[in-house]
Order: sequence, then C-alpha cells, then structure tokens
Amino acid sequence: MKVTYDKDVDAAYIYLKETIGKGEVKNSISINENIIIDFDASKKLIGIEILSASGVVPKKAIETMQTA
Repeated sequence: MKVTYDKDVDAAYIYLKETIGKGEVKNSISINENIIIDFDASKKLIGIEILSASGVVPKKAIETMQTA
C-alpha cells in the first residue's frame, strides 16, 4: 500500500494495490463529496481518493505522503 498527495489539486490517493494501470479502474463510487472509492473489473477495491485532503487529513500525515 502507498499513499500519494497532489498539492496542486489538494487530493490524496490511497493505493490498495502496488500500482494501478491505466484503465484498470472500472467503477468509482462517491461516498461523499470528498471520498471516492475505485474498483477493478473483479469488483475488488483498489484505491481510495480523498479530495480537499488538507481539510480532512492531518498536516503531519500529508507531509509523510509521496507527492504525485
């Protein structure tokens, strides 16, 4: 598992799979306005996106994330 942060769009992404290939996400579900979960063709959860991350993720956690 890895977690990245893109400061340009203020979004964090939690990879539940080492790498997610282009087109591998087959379905995305919005949990709320800030959380989107991504599934592969087998309906396996492979990633979680957190929008407006700086408002919901502690600053110290963001500082430890890889930059996207």
